[in-house]
Amino acid sequence: MSFNIGFWSDKEYHLDRMDLRGLCAAYFQYYAIAAYIVVALVAGGAALAGVAGAAAPVLPALASMVATFFIYPLVWYALHRFILHSRSMWKSPLTAGTWKRIHYDHHSDPNNLKVLFGALYTTLPTVALASMPVGFALAGWAGALAALCTGVVQTCTYEFFHCIQHLGYAPKWGWVREIKKFHMAHHFHNETGNFGITNLWWDKVLGTFYEGAADRPRSATVFNLGYDEEVAKTYPYVARLTPNWPYNTNPVSRKREAEAASPAAVD
Repeated sequence: MSFNIGFWSDKEYHLDRMDLRGLCAAYFQYYAIAAYIVVALVAGGAALAGVAGAAAPVLPALASMVATFFIYPLVWYALHRFILHSRSMWKSPLTAGTWKRIHYDHHSDPNNLKVLFGALYTTLPTVALASMPVGFALAGWAGALAALCTGVVQTCTYEFFHCIQHLGYAPKWGWVREIKKFHMAHHFHNETGNFGITNLWWDKVLGTFYEGAADRPRSATVFNLGYDEEVAKTYPYVARLTPNWPYNTNPVSRKREAEAASPAAVD
């Protein structure tokens, strides 16, 4: 889902063919990012008003923000590893479409900007559930709103650096180069590790971190997450929703082959 305004027209946008300026233009025009910014401003403003009006003490409200800052990477690591990479969501027609939208499409075409961003209808409720109860326990409703603001800002940061990891260039900042290398390994070599995307600490703690191709064998399911023709015989829901299915090969190679076979290329 996206609004066909400004940058987000019916054209396709591929990060491996974009520069940082083009990414920034796309990023701030995407409807989900705009919604996150509005939520952060409203929630943060309400939290500040609550603290200023003595509805909540300052330190517990700050503690709710700090707690969210540290909880966020663990929540997204767990979601990425145990839900998005599980082999259960494709089994039900109720969840297959959501799984396709928020993860299968991204792995089958990692540089397609239109399927890289998380879906607003899944991401925002997840951020709220992960942050607001902790904030409420520490500082009441002002703490809950402060925690939500923190989680949404982290989501915006996460989405931006996730996009940068897929740009076709070598980032100048060493930390960004490192996370890009590990995330590209997750997408193009073996999807069973490096789940943290922008924060690899939990991968290192829980044994799912790997440096590169020498550390793990190449995965046969890195582009389809295990959803292949045999699986589709029993669970056809994702296949029915996916044009030109199946996607079992490197998406960069697929694009080159499609372009070479196009009438324009022949002419």
